Amino acid sequence: MKIDRRRFLATASAAAVAAPSLVRAQGAGSIKIGEINSYTAQPAFLKPYRQGWELAQEQANAAGGALGRKFETIFRDDGGKPEDAVRHAGDLINAEKVDLLSGGYLSNVGLAIGDFALQNKRLYAASEPLTDALVWSKGNRYTFRLRPSTYMQAAMLVEEATKLPAKRWALVAPNYEYGQSAVKWFKELLKKAKPDVEFVAEQFPALGRIDAGATVQALEAAKPDAIFNVTFGGDLTNFVRQGNTRGLFEGRQVVSMLTGEPEYLDALGAEAPVGWIVTGYPYADIKTPEHVKFVEAYKAKYNDYPRLGSVVGYSTMQSIAAAVARAGSVDNEKLIEAFRGLKFDSVFGPAEYRAIDHQSTVGAYVGKTALKDGKGIMVDWRYADGAKYLPPDDVVKTLRPAG
Repeated sequence: MKIDRRRFLATASAAAVAAPSLVRAQGAGSIKIGEINSYTAQPAFLKPYRQGWELAQEQANAAGGALGRKFETIFRDDGGKPEDAVRHAGDLINAEKVDLLSGGYLSNVGLAIGDFALQNKRLYAASEPLTDALVWSKGNRYTFRLRPSTYMQAAMLVEEATKLPAKRWALVAPNYEYGQSAVKWFKELLKKAKPDVEFVAEQFPALGRIDAGATVQALEAAKPDAIFNVTFGGDLTNFVRQGNTRGLFEGRQVVSMLTGEPEYLDALGAEAPVGWIVTGYPYADIKTPEHVKFVEAYKAKYNDYPRLGSVVGYSTMQSIAAAVARAGSVDNEKLIEAFRGLKFDSVFGPAEYRAIDHQSTVGAYVGKTALKDGKGIMVDWRYADGAKYLPPDDVVKTLRPAG
């Protein structure tokens, strides 16, 4: 078949003219977020988390997305392993060409992704990892964190613990970054507020492998007046069950991080403790306009009530959308600058990513556990604004490296 020379040249010329338009069209694709989390390792929290995330993304896209583009999230499961999280991060950046990274549940995983972000100079919007190191001792200009940290939640609980008559305290926490950090700050802040307290026992069971009987026996042997608990998930269920069986909690106050979250109270059912001072999420009783709107939308989509994971996923996606709109771009450096000092709406109300340490001011609810209709709930609760439970700037500067 002969090719007419003039037709060939005309076609080539038209293709050359169209090429820039084609490139522009390709550049105007979706805004890609690479989301890495421990979905199979921590399903009680992370199934609701993903549902909250997808609801926020759906709402953002229905409102037009950002920059005239839709949001798209590529989810990856790290299985609770830092090395898998780093591998996924590399694949998302290099193969999937995502515009930013997000996610993280376990603190050691979050620190691994944070280090990847530093080494590769890419934005990481951490949602859940609670370790203070993520924004302080190992903080970097590329990493931001949504949830209130171990320091913040310890400070909220110490505020209540100082009201108790207890002087002899025992502590139990999972033996990894989150648990160690929580215990460190609780001890330091409580000792500062009440110099006469003493810590008579510490138990650090392996995460996910608690020998609850032995742990309870060791705590009981120390004869504490009160207990600070940091276990969660299956470890918490086993600890509560053995503690109830062996009478550990009788006549003792318990202060407990995260235990008021529906993810963990639901699993305990009628075995849920009564009277523990906790951080958590009394979803059924919060009547602020932003929360009511969120709950109604969540129930309409999933025919279920939200857990705290739902709030974290939804609010993280909200903050990313707000940052893209503020940046007016998905350029990495412009997004980083947009996150610094970013004010955004969360399910719990207005919040901000502080420019000084990249920690958001989203707070937590503090109250007591109770039983209702055979199910654990929170009562006598209050909202603790995260901004009020962070150290002053001059202290933060000593905790965080420059940059």
